[in-house]
Amino acid sequence: MKIDRLLWTGASLLFFAALIWFWQFVSDNRWVSPVFLPGPDRAWNAMMRGLQTGDLGLRWIATIERMIYGWLLASLAGIFLGAVIGSSEMARAYIGPSLELMRPLPASAVVPLAIALLGLSESMVLGVIAFGALWPMLLATVHGFSAVEPRLYEVSRALGLSRSAVIFKISLPSSMPDILAGMRLSLTVALILAVVGEMLASREGLGSHIMLAARAFRSADLFAGVILLGVTGLVSALLLGWFESWMLRWRESR
Repeated sequence: MKIDRLLWTGASLLFFAALIWFWQFVSDNRWVSPVFLPGPDRAWNAMMRGLQTGDLGLRWIATIERMIYGWLLASLAGIFLGAVIGSSEMARAYIGPSLELMRPLPASAVVPLAIALLGLSESMVLGVIAFGALWPMLLATVHGFSAVEPRLYEVSRALGLSRSAVIFKISLPSSMPDILAGMRLSLTVALILAVVGEMLASREGLGSHIMLAARAFRSADLFAGVILLGVTGLVSALLLGWFESWMLRWRESR
């Protein structure tokens, strides 16, 4: 298993290196105008210059904070609502139709309403992030709670466990794989919506940085922001993957 993992990691790194080489080759031969496609060397230099002497680092931190805050709001609301709906047939009957009505709404369609209610403010951006990131979390939690082995509920009734004890000792642990999968999807959505919200509301962050660089035809600065977004997505996915492995370590010992 370890050898296979090393081989896959090596193949991924080789593919990444080939992609960077091809990007540099295309840029050096001017297959695409440097105004629109700088080489990776120019993008890297712009990123280092922005991090060391500019405000790119502060913008990066602002985007990460919005992503995390919106994701946490969505996770808390999604787990709570998902637990209620997934563990109660009455809640599914009353709340389910309303949620199904709102679920197909794209976050972009909610932006004008959020702007009308909250203005071009930080609260508007966080609200849009939380709304868009809520649904993967909510649906995964509902599925996890609904898929709990029915015999476990029979055992809980035989033991006389309270409803809260059933949720925290049976339903929640059994649903944890689905919940963690939903959290990973929600984190990706939160990053995307954080950037979109910054572009629309002109808030300090990588989104506004990319927008301003595009308008000024500063392609190297634009790609520097895109690279930082990619790094953010990769690192957050790795950290959440490690957390998922730690939380589900009991499955490996079975």
